[in-house]
Amino acid sequence: MPYSPEHKVQTRARVVESARRLFNRHGFEQVTIDQVMASAGLTRGAFYHHFDSKDQLYAAAVASFTTCNPFAVKAAQTPNVVIDDPKQMAEMLIDLYLSDEVLENIDMQCPLYALPSDVARAGLEPQQAYTDLIRGMRHIYGVALNGMRDADMRAEAMVSLCVGGMVLARTTNDPQLRQSLRASARHQALALLKAE
Repeated sequence: MPYSPEHKVQTRARVVESARRLFNRHGFEQVTIDQVMASAGLTRGAFYHHFDSKDQLYAAAVASFTTCNPFAVKAAQTPNVVIDDPKQMAEMLIDLYLSDEVLENIDMQCPLYALPSDVARAGLEPQQAYTDLIRGMRHIYGVALNGMRDADMRAEAMVSLCVGGMVLARTTNDPQLRQSLRASARHQALALLKAE
């Protein structure tokens, strides 16, 4: 008896989630299809029912961050809190993105800072998924800055500060520097958000 369409969707999501976590922990080159499928509790043969290549899986793993990101998780944990002010939402994203909680949770780290060198060497599909994440984050900040002078440039600078702050924080073994890099990035991103 063939599997239902829902089963196929659920299985694909399981493979993508397994891949996202493994890629975050070990990088694209170090993770094999066999490892992804074993982590998902499936056989290698099942991989090709869902993906044509490891690059395609990588693109899906990067794109999946839009549904598994810590900001979405935080929102789900507080369902009665409605944030309809774009500036407040942008400020919350900056705070959460540069937080200790997110830095320490490798499985939930954003591909924008967890995987940049991998994506730069990857094929067009992963790069497109990564580009979509950048544009999505820029859009959140752009909406918050709507009508302000140089809004697009400010939004891109805010993305650069958040992602860059986390990239650098992840690379140092100095706890004080890790903290101050993120605090500086947060301070400057919030200043761009609030400055007229």
